[in-house]
Amino acid sequence: MNCLEERIARDGVVKEGNVLKVDSFLNHQMDINLFDQMGAEFKKRFEGKNINKILTIEASGIGIACVVARHFNVPVVFAKKAKSINIDGDVYIAEVESFTHKRKNQVIVSKSFLTSDDHVLIIDDFLANGCALQGLISIVNQAGGTVEGIGIAIEKGFQMGGQMIRNLGYQLESLAIVEGMDPATGEVKFREQ
Repeated sequence: MNCLEERIARDGVVKEGNVLKVDSFLNHQMDINLFDQMGAEFKKRFEGKNINKILTIEASGIGIACVVARHFNVPVVFAKKAKSINIDGDVYIAEVESFTHKRKNQVIVSKSFLTSDDHVLIIDDFLANGCALQGLISIVNQAGGTVEGIGIAIEKGFQMGGQMIRNLGYQLESLAIVEGMDPATGEVKFREQ
């Protein structure tokens, strides 16, 4: 069992509806030492890839993406869920549906920060149905860039997203893949990797 799986088993909370709460260390309060270990693991798993940019989606992916970017020594771009007055010029737009929030959002990235010269590693905290990843892949494709890989902290292996993304031919690396959760006992079962 790796350090992320151990932390999920110890501090994660399983709720009804296939919800895994990891907000005490991953996506509300953040354990930066754990993030640093995760960043080192992503660096190892994508060794040799020509990565010059990290792309994520607000908000939960930003913290992890920033620490991962330190290991690659590249900038982070995050897709925003709302256009604000300080985004100048043209934008790439994709529609994504959130498993957690049960709603669709348009996400945007300024064309100034993603181009055809970019070799992108997509990073996110969770993978469930794959909608957020499809939106981020679409944005990279709109820019003419290259998706070099996708790094996920926690994949819900019992949902379709991971298999769908792998079937598209992308290198998808998930640090913890949850095969099942029991809200009655709080037990989390992980896929052997």
